[in-house]
Amino acid sequence: MKDVSKLLESRNTVRVVDATLRDGGLVNDFYFTEEFAKALYMTNVKAGVDYMELGYRADKELFDIDKFGPWKFSDDDYIRKIVGDNDTNLKLAIMADAGRCNYKQDIHDRKDSPVDLIRVATYLHQMPEAIDMIEDAHAKGYETTCNIMAVSTAQMDEVAAALELLGKTPVDCIYIVDSYGSLYPEQIQRIADLYCSIGAKYGKSIGIHAHDNQKLAFANTIEAVGDGVDYLDATYNCMGRGAGNCAMELLLGFLKNPKYKERYAFKFVEDYINPLKEQGVVWGYDLQYLATGLLNQHPRNAIAFTKDKRKDYAEFYQEMLLLD
Repeated sequence: MKDVSKLLESRNTVRVVDATLRDGGLVNDFYFTEEFAKALYMTNVKAGVDYMELGYRADKELFDIDKFGPWKFSDDDYIRKIVGDNDTNLKLAIMADAGRCNYKQDIHDRKDSPVDLIRVATYLHQMPEAIDMIEDAHAKGYETTCNIMAVSTAQMDEVAAALELLGKTPVDCIYIVDSYGSLYPEQIQRIADLYCSIGAKYGKSIGIHAHDNQKLAFANTIEAVGDGVDYLDATYNCMGRGAGNCAMELLLGFLKNPKYKERYAFKFVEDYINPLKEQGVVWGYDLQYLATGLLNQHPRNAIAFTKDKRKDYAEFYQEMLLLD
């Protein structure tokens, strides 16, 4: 059981990362208006959020630019249209997927970019490429994270081996990523202990990115922060792929550092997130996402179920059981 004092104190190493444009972009193909992006940016500034993730830096030879909004590619010039010179304390991030980013060409030197942090997302089998991406971004002057996806499906000895490899790189932070929303707080504690012990060995921070398939994204995030995890991902009103993510308004309300001001999150959800839902953009907890979370499966089938507007939840669960 956590010491109650751990829930009442503020740890100055904690960093809150807004992933709304990036993870949220997965539910509307990244078609956010410039007004939305600018309002989100100003909300993060006022709310004391530490980092704002401005979408992906996807390879335009792999993805059709006519089928996605601008935050799929997050060009430096387009970012500047939203944030200007970003003369604030808010740092800017983008995500680069191993195997889906032409990082040597499309990620420019830090001195020529408004971006501060490159978040490298990878599966375990892509670790050699991910390490090359981290080293490339570091050499160009960026902060870096490595987000190891789908950790719930991995063997812990393989994860430990990957962490040892990453510890020897210049990466600044290594993320626990519950891609399928399958983990419980007790599991997060054990995983965080592994990550934090190896992180401490090499001087690396640890982060968490949680999904809400079992309505545990917030619970798992605050479990992780109590276990020593410092970088905490969240999105406004949970907006994100499938079941969504840890809610920013919940996280800011929980953290005791007075620099975080959740009232701005309430206003942004009221003015910008709720209208998206009224327009028909769909995300959040539902039985189809619970099914894939319980079975530790990728949510692609649940996403298809949602797009097809199916309502036969029991039949879907049976279908997923046969795949398991």
